[in-house]
Amino acid sequence: MAQDLRDLLKAEKEEGYRMKSGHEERFADRLDRAMQVKKKHPYSAYLIAATLLVLVGLGVFFYMNLQSSLPLESNIANQPMGTEAMPQLSLGDLSPDLKKIEQYYVTSINLQLSDLEISSDNKAMVDDFMDRLAELNREYQALNKELNTIGPNDQTINALVNNLQLRLELLYRLKDKLQTLKSSENGTEPSQSI
Repeated sequence: MAQDLRDLLKAEKEEGYRMKSGHEERFADRLDRAMQVKKKHPYSAYLIAATLLVLVGLGVFFYMNLQSSLPLESNIANQPMGTEAMPQLSLGDLSPDLKKIEQYYVTSINLQLSDLEISSDNKAMVDDFMDRLAELNREYQALNKELNTIGPNDQTINALVNNLQLRLELLYRLKDKLQTLKSSENGTEPSQSI
């Protein structure tokens, strides 16, 4: 006949069965001998941490030495004889605010370029706008050269920012014209949104 395990445990608990004194210690000793647990050295964690710290320090030291020597060698190898290597400045190198401005405009320009829908009907218009964009890009490169030769000044910085603004405005105008062309082909008037 099957017995209910709960009833058996309840009966054992009521009897008040106790283990012999020292039972837990004997059991722990037997378990340690069976598992052959090694006692840890009290300073082992500190030794491991110190070793890791030394290895990381050496790694950083060698990495920094390698980085400082590589650009010098590559500049010397890539430059023509008799010229000095001059760091090339861009608008973003002058200040964090100008870097944010440059990143905003460049990202917006790239986004607008990626969103263009070019078809055979609007290819001529897009090519015309792309020629204007290329001209503005050449002007931007010339202004960047001026920034590097003369140095940063308000006129050059304003001209660089204005060039980026003009390119973005040009792309907005192109998108508007493409939208107008597309809606006129469909026979609907473009929706005016503010």
